[in-house]
Amino acid sequence: MNREAMMEAVRTQGDTPWDIVVIGGGATGAGVAVDAATRGYRTLLLEREDFGKGTSSRSTKLVHGGVRYLEQGNISLVMEALKERGLLRANAPHLVHDLPFVVPNYVWWEAPFYGIGMKVYDLLATKYSFGKSHILSREETLQRLPTIAQEGLRGGVVYHDGQFDDTRLLTHLVMTAADHGATVLNYCSAVELLRGDDGFLNGVMLEDREAGERIRVRAKCVVNATGIFTDETRRMAEPAATTMVSPSQGIHLVFEKSFLRAETAIMVPRTSDGRVLFAIPWHGHTVVGTTDTPIDAPSYEPRPLEEEIAFVLDTAGEYLSRKPTREDILSIYVGIRPLVKAAGGDGSKTSSLSRDHTIHIDGSGLLTIVGGKWTTYRHMAEDTVNHAATLGRLPDAPCTTAELHVHGWSNASDLGELLVYGSDAAGVRALAEESPELAQKLHPALPYIAAEIVWAVRNEMSRTLDDALSRRTRALLLNARAAIAIAPHVADLMAKELGRDEVWRREQVEAFTLLAQQYLPE
Repeated sequence: MNREAMMEAVRTQGDTPWDIVVIGGGATGAGVAVDAATRGYRTLLLEREDFGKGTSSRSTKLVHGGVRYLEQGNISLVMEALKERGLLRANAPHLVHDLPFVVPNYVWWEAPFYGIGMKVYDLLATKYSFGKSHILSREETLQRLPTIAQEGLRGGVVYHDGQFDDTRLLTHLVMTAADHGATVLNYCSAVELLRGDDGFLNGVMLEDREAGERIRVRAKCVVNATGIFTDETRRMAEPAATTMVSPSQGIHLVFEKSFLRAETAIMVPRTSDGRVLFAIPWHGHTVVGTTDTPIDAPSYEPRPLEEEIAFVLDTAGEYLSRKPTREDILSIYVGIRPLVKAAGGDGSKTSSLSRDHTIHIDGSGLLTIVGGKWTTYRHMAEDTVNHAATLGRLPDAPCTTAELHVHGWSNASDLGELLVYGSDAAGVRALAEESPELAQKLHPALPYIAAEIVWAVRNEMSRTLDDALSRRTRALLLNARAAIAIAPHVADLMAKELGRDEVWRREQVEAFTLLAQQYLPE
């Protein structure tokens, strides 16, 4: 992907209308762009920040059916998610893999209770199963989880779900859309929705935030896939639009690998706030979360609340033999869920709101897709494009994404730390071989080499330090202090690639350092 070429494609389109213009470059928007482009529709994707800057980069890193939704009785959502989980592993095996989970049992009734529940989970997975669940003895549980709290431990139940790297998948989805002819742009805002004489939307005014250039683009259908900012976008078309989104904040704490010391995750099915808590291995670290706290308004960089940090630390301490403290936290990342507001509800208990998606078409013809979860992005996109094709009077074309290989598809298992690049790993390695300094690790506490930064700028539209260290690599989420330490070196690499001057480099380092400090406990 080359941003300059993408901007030129917008200019040369002129007054010829795009079939579908998608506003929002997170999981949902990227999924819609992939689906639309692979059906042959002329597709433009606009993201005002970087791809995945919001919720899509801040997940629990799980591709899962949702055990909690099973308990709530939402069988259809669980079955849909389990099917999509299976399709994702088949279509992006370099990014999605099986992860065993253990539900530790400390009370006599927990083993049969959760054992039966997980058998139902297995049955609902049908042919998309990742593995069968079974009950573990105390000894087997300790063998899988050597750092689990042992006092009162009776055993456990093991089941299987999926794990992924969310923004590596998102990056490859955006690249997949581009591979199939879509035009994709980050740092490009839809600043106005345009109407025809009939009062219906017929385009957008976009602004290239890097150059300040504004361009009118026509569209047969405009899709609002802005997640937590859904209502803000809807009010560009209908200022009096009622609120659809009830935002909920969740935090994750990242620790050294030694807190889990296993390739098996822990799932605590019932915590004091009613949510599930996970402790999972991820990129050589341990991620623990999450919370569910209703908030008033969305933002790109939400802050963790002190009570959330305390809750995760206290709950994790009940299940880990080495109780984590604030001093052990390497990074704190916070995400906001774009939950669909319950009709007549007060929004005070967001953990009970459905994770199903909703499609809404307002009086101006703006098509909004909101809700859902990462795992079901593909199905959400299919549903959205089906509606968009009808709304925009586009020629019928079948959805092909159920069997579409995501960019980078590879079933190779010998790629090491570059596995998340899949078939692109060869390109990253070639950069490292051409220049010895690019083969060097950026920091001893991080799994990244300098070549990955150069690759991100040249091929993945990385424009800022935040892009490179938060989303193309996951340095900021894994270890905020280490990310701050390498920021000057990474800025040097990016400035050279982007042709930026010393002022840009200094401003980037200062801005990123301020940002990264928010990922550390005060």
